[in-house]
Amino acid sequence: MVWQHGDEHSIPHEFRRHRPGNWLPADHRVQHEWLRKTVEHVDNSPKREAMIPVLKEFKEFIETTPRVYMYFTSMWDEVPHRGVYQRDPTGGRQIRDYMHMLDVLNHSFGRAPEWTDAAQSVGMVGVPLCAIFDYAMGTPSGHAAFLDPDVNRMLKKVLNAWGKYLTTPASAEVLGDHETGWFGKVGIKDLMEVANAPYKTDHKFEDMYVCDPTAKHYGYKSWDDFFTRQVRDEARPIAEPNDNSVVNNACESRTFDVARNAKLRDKFWIKGQPYSILDMLAHDPLAQQFAGATVYQAFLSALSYHRWHSPVSGTIKRAFVQDGTYFSEPLFEGQEGLTGHDIDVKGISVAQGYLTALATRAVIFIEADNPDIGLMAFIGVGMDEVSTCAIGVKEGQHINKGEELGMFHFGGSSHVLLFRQGVQIEGLPKPGPNVNVPVRSAIARVTGYVEPKHK
Repeated sequence: MVWQHGDEHSIPHEFRRHRPGNWLPADHRVQHEWLRKTVEHVDNSPKREAMIPVLKEFKEFIETTPRVYMYFTSMWDEVPHRGVYQRDPTGGRQIRDYMHMLDVLNHSFGRAPEWTDAAQSVGMVGVPLCAIFDYAMGTPSGHAAFLDPDVNRMLKKVLNAWGKYLTTPASAEVLGDHETGWFGKVGIKDLMEVANAPYKTDHKFEDMYVCDPTAKHYGYKSWDDFFTRQVRDEARPIAEPNDNSVVNNACESRTFDVARNAKLRDKFWIKGQPYSILDMLAHDPLAQQFAGATVYQAFLSALSYHRWHSPVSGTIKRAFVQDGTYFSEPLFEGQEGLTGHDIDVKGISVAQGYLTALATRAVIFIEADNPDIGLMAFIGVGMDEVSTCAIGVKEGQHINKGEELGMFHFGGSSHVLLFRQGVQIEGLPKPGPNVNVPVRSAIARVTGYVEPKHK
């Protein structure tokens, strides 16, 4: 999770990067500066820090699994030695090999997501592996490594260990009101700009979120406690709660894509990344009902609200978390201006269709009370370090529109709503405006159902 403060258009072109959903910095220098400082601290420490147990296990796993050793040895060598890949404050790559990677991780895992000063901007580089693997995961060896099931099982252990730290009181230190704290001048301003933008309100933090403004850190006891904060009902009211033809927004999010007539199976790894319904829904038997589906996908902002709410009233038919990849991205080599062994520097931030089929995700099927909608699906898609998708509903439970479905812990990526072919749904927000659509607001209306000619 990385976010950068300031006007993106003021950033020199060579340092600017695409950042849908604010999950990667507009100014790459913010990420480089955080990594430079971290590497400098690790390299200049007079005594090597004792490695935490899970990273000792990661080291042993790399060194005793030949193919994984090959991946983690080669990926750093495959990062190009030219161009944008060297435009960091040190003039070159900052992570040199897998042992250096482990030492940097070992230091980083004792700190929660924080803000960093860089190039007259204050940015937030929240997830250490995202910064460390930024280019390596786009190399051929990185691509192979982060698709490997055993690598992803190991990464889950590593991420869960860091996640455990993020639930401790020590992790709340970054929530202070100092310059680079979350409740500092820049942090609180940016948090509330994102929160207020959809309705053009001027709420203070305590008006928007459930908290105690008289307590230290607004009463949040850990980083995760802050990150999973609840929004006040009056700040995000449920639109048309009694009208079952209206579909409400499941997450505070910015529209990424609307696709119609999606195939049950498609090549989600190619350029353009069409949606592959069976893969998105983890080949659940209910997925067969979504041939030709309408797909709505939107990003969650790193600075926003990370709980999910039901878009319709209905009954939970199936609810499960599908383990998947954490740092896999499509191998864009040789496409659209990329030649030789270049890496697409936009990386994972533009790989959203791909991630819906491969990343760790929560899948919830809902049988809507409105028969014109019938069975629909919600998918919460994790990205990078977002290893925990927590479902808060049970199969067979009836839920009203706007009630909570679950949440992301430690971060979030995007969410998807799926509607069966034949559902006549109108008004879904289109990509464009650089503003989050409010959670629980109305995003579409279903006007009927037409039986498909060819099922």
